[in-house]
Amino acid sequence: MAGWDEGQVFFSDQRYTAEIDSDSPAVGHVAERRFAEFLRTFRSEDDAFVYRDQLLRNKNRLRIKLEHLRAFDDELGDLLVQKPAEYLALLEMAASTVLLSLQAATDEGEAPVQQEVQVFLYSETPFGPKTLRELSSEHVSRLVTISGIVTAAGKPRAKATHVSLQCQNCKNTKTIACKPGLSGVNLPRRCELQSMEGAEPCPLDPFVVLPDSSKYVDQQTLKLQESPEDIPTGELPRNILLVVDRHLVQKIVPGTRVTTVGIFSIMQAKQGKNENFAIRQPYLRVVGLEEDSEGSSRSAPTFTLEEEQNFREFASQSDCLDRIFGSIAPSIFGSPDIKRAIACLLFGGSRKRLPDGTRIRGDINVLMLGDPSTAKSQFLKFVEQVAPISVYTSGKGSSAAGLTASVIKDPSSGEFYLEGGAMVLADGGVVCIDEFDKMRMEDRVAIHEAMEQQTISIAKAGITTVLNSRAAVLAAANPPSGRYDDLKTAQENIDIQTTMLSRFDLIFIVKDEKSFNRDLEIARHIVGVHRRAGESTVMDNSDNAKDNFLKRYIEYCKHRCSPRLAESASQILQNEYVRIRQSSREQSVQTKDSPAVPITVRQLEAIVRVSESLAKMQLQLNVTESHVREAIRLFNVSTVDASNSGIMDSIVFTAEQREEFAQIEQQIKRRLAIGASLSEKRLIDDVIKYGFTEQSIRRSLVFLTQQGDVEHRRERRIVHRRR
Repeated sequence: MAGWDEGQVFFSDQRYTAEIDSDSPAVGHVAERRFAEFLRTFRSEDDAFVYRDQLLRNKNRLRIKLEHLRAFDDELGDLLVQKPAEYLALLEMAASTVLLSLQAATDEGEAPVQQEVQVFLYSETPFGPKTLRELSSEHVSRLVTISGIVTAAGKPRAKATHVSLQCQNCKNTKTIACKPGLSGVNLPRRCELQSMEGAEPCPLDPFVVLPDSSKYVDQQTLKLQESPEDIPTGELPRNILLVVDRHLVQKIVPGTRVTTVGIFSIMQAKQGKNENFAIRQPYLRVVGLEEDSEGSSRSAPTFTLEEEQNFREFASQSDCLDRIFGSIAPSIFGSPDIKRAIACLLFGGSRKRLPDGTRIRGDINVLMLGDPSTAKSQFLKFVEQVAPISVYTSGKGSSAAGLTASVIKDPSSGEFYLEGGAMVLADGGVVCIDEFDKMRMEDRVAIHEAMEQQTISIAKAGITTVLNSRAAVLAAANPPSGRYDDLKTAQENIDIQTTMLSRFDLIFIVKDEKSFNRDLEIARHIVGVHRRAGESTVMDNSDNAKDNFLKRYIEYCKHRCSPRLAESASQILQNEYVRIRQSSREQSVQTKDSPAVPITVRQLEAIVRVSESLAKMQLQLNVTESHVREAIRLFNVSTVDASNSGIMDSIVFTAEQREEFAQIEQQIKRRLAIGASLSEKRLIDDVIKYGFTEQSIRRSLVFLTQQGDVEHRRERRIVHRRR
C-alpha cells in the first residue's frame, strides 16, 4: 500500500480505446502548445502583451489571471481547475519554452539557457468553496480559492525535486522525479542494468540516495485559520496546512490575511499502532498567494457604483455625523460622548509614514472605567459586531501569549513555530478587552508595544521576529473597590499604571448616578426594549440593514479617505495643548501630587487622531476647525475630567461627620508619632476598637494624605506620618 500515494499502481484495458480528438487540450502536448500560444499572443484591454512582457521582466516567475486564460480558451481553463497537478506542470514547461524563444529573439551574442519558471495563479472572482468549512472530499486534487489569516509559519526546508540514486553493486546511477507538495518518492526495488556474464547480479533494494547530486527547491509550511469574523458563535476556528515553495517562501508572516489559490491535496497521516492506511490528512499546495489589504477578509474591498454613490450622498448631508453617532449602540440609553468616541475608534485616524521610515499610528484606543451595570460590556459587544475585523477577549481569561504571540513546538517535526494571538489576529481592526483591570500585571505589560508601536517583537526559542498588530483597543474596567468612590483620589480609583494610561487616547469615567428623572427615563427605555424585542421581524431586518450599511461605510471611509490637518486647525491644536499642559502643571503644584492621567505628547497626537476620524466620517480630505474643536471637547469630557476626578472641594459634610473625622484623626495621630510608620491594616484594626467603622477610618486617611500629614509607602501597605 506504500505506493498508493506515489502512483505506482497501474491498470490497462486493451479492449477499450478512448476517442480523444487529437487537437483537444486534454492531450498533453496539445495543452502545452495552447498554453504557449496563450502566453505569446494574449493582449490586455490596452493592447499590451501582458505575459510576454512579464516573462522578459521577471524571467523566473509569472502571474497569470485565470479569467484571462478562460477568455482565451474556456476548455483549457476548466482543465486547469479540474486537473491542476497535471496541467500546471505543462503550463510551467510552456512558460519556460516561451521565455527561451523570447530571449533568443531579443538577446544577442551568447545562446540563452533554459530556466525554470514558477507560475502564480490568481482570480478576481473566487471559485470552489467559499470558506474553509466548505472544503470537502469532492474538492480533492482540484484548484480552490480560500481566504483566511496565517497564524503560524514554519522554518524553510529543502524539498527534493529530482533524487539521484546509485546502485551499490554495479554503481549505476539514475534520477527519479519527486512529486511536488508533501509527497515523497519510492525507491525502485531492482536495478535495471543488465549485469555482464559471470558478474554477480544486483541484489534486491540496491539503491542508495546521493544527496549532493539531487536537485532541491525551498519549501515552507504555513497554518491558515479562518478569519475571526467568519467563525460561527460557539464554534472552534478551523485551520488547514499550507505548503508554499520556491519564490513564495518567507513572504508571509503570521497575522497576515491572505487569499490563496491552491491544489487541495492529501497526504498519509502520521502512522501509529492503530492507524488506518485509508485515512489521509488534507493540505493545500499553494500555487498563488495574494496578501489582502487591511480591513478585509476577502482581498481588497470592492464597492459597486451604487454603493459609492450612496456613501457620497450620505457624507454630504449636514446631519451626517449625528446620524452616525445615533447608529452606535441604539439600544443603550444615554452616554452620548462615549458613543461619539466609539464612532471615532471605528473610523480611526490616518496612518502616517515619515521620510525616515518612522510610522505614526492612526488607530484610536479608548478606555471605559467605572461602576458595574453601566453598559460597558454592551458597548464592547456592539463594536465586535459592527467592526469589519474584531476580536473579543476577557482580561481574566487572556494571557500575555494569548494576546500577543506564542512559540509552539510542532509534534511531527520537532521544530518551533510562531502562532499569533488576539492582537495579531485583529490586525487592521479592533480588539475588545473586557475586565481590563482583572488582567495580571505581566500580561498587561505585554501589550504596551502593541498599543503604541503597533508591532509585537518576539525573541523566544531561537525565533526573533516582529509581527504587525495595527489594531485599535477598546477596553472596559472597574475601579479596585468595584465601584467608583468620589471620596478617593483619581490615582486610587484608576488603579492602572500611568505607562498604560498614556497609551489610551480617550479615558471615560462611567458613573451610575442616582437621579429620579434619569432613573425613570432609563427604566422606561429598558422596559421598552424588552417589550419590543422579537415583536416583528421587519424591525430586526431594518436594524440588520443599518448595521450592514454602517460596517460597509466604515470600510469605505477607512480605505478611500485619509484626511490631513489644515493650517488653521493646527494652530488651534497647538494653543489648546499648551493650555491643557499649563492647567495640569498648576493642579500638580496645588495638590503636590502628579495627575492620575499624565498629559503628554501622546495626548496631543490623540486629539489629532480624533479630529482626523471626524473628518473621515464626512469623507473630507482636510481637517477643519470644527473637527478640531469637537475633538478637544471630547478630550476634555473624557481624559481631562478623569484626571481631575476624585475628591472635590465642594463636598459638604454635616457637623456629625466633621466631628467624627476629628476624633478619628486624633486617634490616628495618638497611635502614630511624627516620623513613625505602621502597617495600614494594623492601624485600622487599632482605631476600630474605639467604635469607628473601617470606611470612616479609610476616608480620614485619605483626607490626612491630601493635607500632607501622612503618606502611603510600599505599595500603600505602610502609613508614614510626616508632620
